[in-house]
Amino acid sequence: MPDSDFLGALRALDEGGVEFAVVGGLAAVLNGAPVNTFDLDIVPARDEENVAKLLRVLGTIDAIYRMQPERRLKPDASHLSSAGHHNLITTCGPLDVLGTIGRGLGYEDLLPHTIEMETGGGVRVRVLNLETIIALKEELAGEKDLAVLPILRRTLEQKQRGSG
Repeated sequence: MPDSDFLGALRALDEGGVEFAVVGGLAAVLNGAPVNTFDLDIVPARDEENVAKLLRVLGTIDAIYRMQPERRLKPDASHLSSAGHHNLITTCGPLDVLGTIGRGLGYEDLLPHTIEMETGGGVRVRVLNLETIIALKEELAGEKDLAVLPILRRTLEQKQRGSG
């Protein structure tokens, strides 16, 4: 598996004009949580124009499905227009393109719960806010989600204290 270059992937998506929100572990990190993450999770807008932009960017970073990488299966527009999850490997590392998260929340549903952030080198992206990340992890209640919740809650408390 290649080293992860999350900034490279974010730069490619940003420069490609893709509308998306960063969710998952990297969103928590960008919100100040001291956690590790091994992939980049995004929820893109699934309209035809945005899916076409996303496909162009995925082509530039050689995105293929992680399952059976030797088959070099690439996502297509019908895949990316669905609510499903697409676990890809790219030249920038693992990238999960999620049609929806939680109870069917798509890009448009998440948009009011995002903040625009500078991630470095002039790359600006929409990132899911910490309150929503916590709510989603509480809802999912998987083993990894429950393990990270205390860290996320503590980070949120510290952020609120610092801004209040």
